[in-house]
Amino acid sequence: MKGTLLSLCLLLLQIFAMAQSGSIKGTVFTADHKPAGYVTIGLKGSHAGAITDEQGQYKFEKVKAGNYILKISAVGVQSTEQAIQLSAGETLQVPDIVLQESASELQEVVVNGLKKGYKAENVSPTLRIKTPLLEIPQNIQVVNSKLLADQQVFDMLEGVTRNVSGVTRGEHWDNYALIYTRGTQIPALRDGMNVSMPWGPLTEDMSFVDRVEFIKGPAGFMLANAEPGGMYNVVTKKPTGINRREVTFTAGSFDTYRATADVDGKVDSKGKLLYRLNVMGQKKGSFVPYDFNDRVSVAPVLKYNFTDHTSLTLEYDYQFSRMRAPGAAYQYSAKGFKDVPRNWTTASPDIDPTNINDHRVLLAFNHSFNSKWSLTTQLAYFNYRQVGTSLWPRTIDEAGNMQRGITIWDALGKNAFGQVFVNGDVRTGAVTHRILAGVDLGIKDYWADFSQNAPLDATASFNIYHPNHAIAHSSIPVFDRSIPITERTGIYVVSQKYASLYVQDELQFFHDKLRLTLAGRYTVSTDANDAGSSSTDDKKFTPRVGLSASLDKQTSVYAVFDQAFVPQPGRDRAGNRFKPVTGNSYEVGFKRDWFGGRWNSTVALYHYTKNNVLTGDPNDPNHIYSIQIGGIRANGVEVDVKGELAKGLDLMLNYAYADSRIAKDTANSKTIGNITPGVTRHVTNAWLSYRLPTGRLKGFGVSLGYQYQIGRYAWYVFDGSEQQIPDYFRLDGSISWQNKKYSIALNINNILNDYLFSGAPYAFGSTKAFYWVSEAPRNFRVSVGYRF
Repeated sequence: MKGTLLSLCLLLLQIFAMAQSGSIKGTVFTADHKPAGYVTIGLKGSHAGAITDEQGQYKFEKVKAGNYILKISAVGVQSTEQAIQLSAGETLQVPDIVLQESASELQEVVVNGLKKGYKAENVSPTLRIKTPLLEIPQNIQVVNSKLLADQQVFDMLEGVTRNVSGVTRGEHWDNYALIYTRGTQIPALRDGMNVSMPWGPLTEDMSFVDRVEFIKGPAGFMLANAEPGGMYNVVTKKPTGINRREVTFTAGSFDTYRATADVDGKVDSKGKLLYRLNVMGQKKGSFVPYDFNDRVSVAPVLKYNFTDHTSLTLEYDYQFSRMRAPGAAYQYSAKGFKDVPRNWTTASPDIDPTNINDHRVLLAFNHSFNSKWSLTTQLAYFNYRQVGTSLWPRTIDEAGNMQRGITIWDALGKNAFGQVFVNGDVRTGAVTHRILAGVDLGIKDYWADFSQNAPLDATASFNIYHPNHAIAHSSIPVFDRSIPITERTGIYVVSQKYASLYVQDELQFFHDKLRLTLAGRYTVSTDANDAGSSSTDDKKFTPRVGLSASLDKQTSVYAVFDQAFVPQPGRDRAGNRFKPVTGNSYEVGFKRDWFGGRWNSTVALYHYTKNNVLTGDPNDPNHIYSIQIGGIRANGVEVDVKGELAKGLDLMLNYAYADSRIAKDTANSKTIGNITPGVTRHVTNAWLSYRLPTGRLKGFGVSLGYQYQIGRYAWYVFDGSEQQIPDYFRLDGSISWQNKKYSIALNINNILNDYLFSGAPYAFGSTKAFYWVSEAPRNFRVSVGYRF
């Protein structure tokens, strides 16, 4: 009884305290009425502080009623102060604040604002939700451009995953990223659109990427269908309206040379028409003989502002890649992993390279009806074309004798997407409703030709211990490409159409201290057969319920339930279509901003089930097709820490534990309870960077980071057993110097020069063997940049 009375008293005190406080929000603009992002807002007379987001918006929660002075400041601008009065229970909308700086000073503001640390305050607009990261009932991690630049990451294959808890990359060819988290492969999104293909799209070059967002769990608010494990969203660079230029040149080990340029500005003085252009050229060698990946990317963007509230953006991304035949990166042996040197290959200089052309056109329309309601429409078209071959052994024996095989690998992907969604705020009594509603439409067609193959060696004459890479010209087959790929017979075809309707209401109680999310998505998907003569529809309603509570202005706890429904286009070798992925996901977590928001931490615990899982077909000699075996269940813990610990000292630190196991296997019941293929039980990563903020050595920096994976399991299993592979540890570092105009950096990867790899046991006929892909030995990159 006493305990009940005490709890009641505490509850009444809490309600009373809530009634005595309010919230403050507003927007900061530049002199030409553009949103002023990354501007510091302070409340004199309190310890509260905030930073405006990319839309120039800021918000203070749980502020005691009273009189305050708002102080607006940023590097390169004069401080501005404004008096305000906040009443109990009020949500005060502060009139727009306009900075009065010259064009050069404004440029200084934005450039310095973009030099933010590793911590992000908000998700990108392409994720559709307006809620700050701290208050979203889900684990979402953002890898921003500063962190990518510090690590000298070229593309999605080069360590982006190290910056997020529990995310790993599976070994595969160099044309696309195979990303795992929470025990399952996750799809790729670009600017909020699901662009995943069976073997694609071409991995994004970081020259035109602003950030990469990792969303853990199904995330129904994304509209696009998503795996129970989550997804990642690549956000491309957009015009800022500030005239600035940056060029960078990089040289590194293995004859690697790369140049990039980023041009950003406005065409007219009023800022009606904005532009941005990113270009990149790369000639990249390898520690493996005959291996290379030469690339070009061009990404122009135009944005026209009809008014301050209405804009139209047109974006075009083009990527070209020329590489050695996919599959040549693998090593093989019947004796075990690391049986041959890490620079060993089946490739030959006599084989023609593979060429990939990747195009995207994006048209986005944005309109704000008022300060509470907005409309966004996006249309996009993707075209992916590949002409080349792949290498895979036909046989191998205990003595290392191998017969190499070559297969045609041409591919064509055509995707079209449409999205329309609205965001708005409605108030009913004491409750605020944050509304999100939208429609997501997609058409995805993919053709891949593996129908022609031939041996490169007449007999098993290629010995892995004494390789002779030369091939007689007469032994290299000439594949028949006289017929367009869409008309060829015996090829792999995926054709999918889907439509999804999503409605979400985030109800905010007690002045946004408690938030309840109620949402639902209805999806219809049509999967045509290989001949296109028939189709099958899948329909599903999936709910989402989330709860988030702010313990104070810097701390929140949350819980979320979501369901997954992912139509799986394609068929097995027998032509049977795959059933959609379904599953339930549960997650609870804790989020906190520390020391005035300089750095934050997230702790998440999750459990989910996934049904109708695909795995590699053990009877497929070409390592292409999949089979549908049953379901998995997964539990885990994730910890992420990111931000500025002290002035000039930035940290990224994460840890994840995953326990994902097979719950149902229609092909082999003995595997039930086994670890899911591709899982890593323990993953921890860190990147610590310090840059001197003052003194004669101002701008000098040093960084050190590690990647550590314990309890790795192969993602391919041919005999139904648990296939564990050795643990992984890699140490990287850099030294650098920069000022307002110039920068120079030296990065060294794999400092310990360890033989690092990922692979799996495999069966070549009756011979049990191993395949793996090795990482580069100790290597370096030196980059020089100039901003003007």
